[in-house]
Amino acid sequence: MTLRHLSRIRRPGHLRRGLTVAVLLSAAALLGIGPAAASSYRYWSFWEGSGSGWTYQQSGPNTFVPADGSVDGWRFGVSADSSAAEKPRSAPDFAAACAHTPAVSGKKRVAVVIDYGTAADSGSNATPPAELTLCATLAEDASSAQLLAQVSPPLRYDSNGILCAITGYPQSGCGEVVSGAAATATATAADGSTAATAPSATATAKKAAPKPTKSNPAALAIGVLFFGLLIGGTLAMNRRRRNR
Repeated sequence: MTLRHLSRIRRPGHLRRGLTVAVLLSAAALLGIGPAAASSYRYWSFWEGSGSGWTYQQSGPNTFVPADGSVDGWRFGVSADSSAAEKPRSAPDFAAACAHTPAVSGKKRVAVVIDYGTAADSGSNATPPAELTLCATLAEDASSAQLLAQVSPPLRYDSNGILCAITGYPQSGCGEVVSGAAATATATAADGSTAATAPSATATAKKAAPKPTKSNPAALAIGVLFFGLLIGGTLAMNRRRRNR
């Protein structure tokens, strides 16, 4: 058997394997198979303010003790992690927030910005309260949780000590998973720049649990028929070549 004959015998196998891969890829496309969407979470993020802006707080409010003249920040929104979390929309400005709060010996003054987010962030029909910038005088060893309890009660925590609500907002839920298109749309509308095209809060909530993608039966049948004919014709051509 010559090298030419070996090449002729091997080609159909390579061709068939290539066609098999093409069929599988096409079937996947017709069935709507794709990568899983990343999940995000709806929660209160905690920030530390400075002259350069907001920095994501690495400590919890129950353990962090803000210093005199500092600014705490809170923002309700949807994000996958700290690198994507939305910051409070007002700048941390201690001097402005505490301009009318006199200093008291033996105590500290701490400002706090509470941003309740947007309607798209809420995940319900509730309208978020207006953003608050407050200043409090409290004991020098008071934590950020004590600061919040003083200036903006009631607070709601879950069994793991995670802050779920500030001033009773939101009324229910804590760290819900928001997946796929809902997370993307909410993040797009978070700064208010695309609020006109953002879905309503009700629509966002309905999209939170992703539904299976429905395939098109007609397109699937046509695709299977097309590739079946293609493979059949190719195999028949290969048999004719081998019989020559």
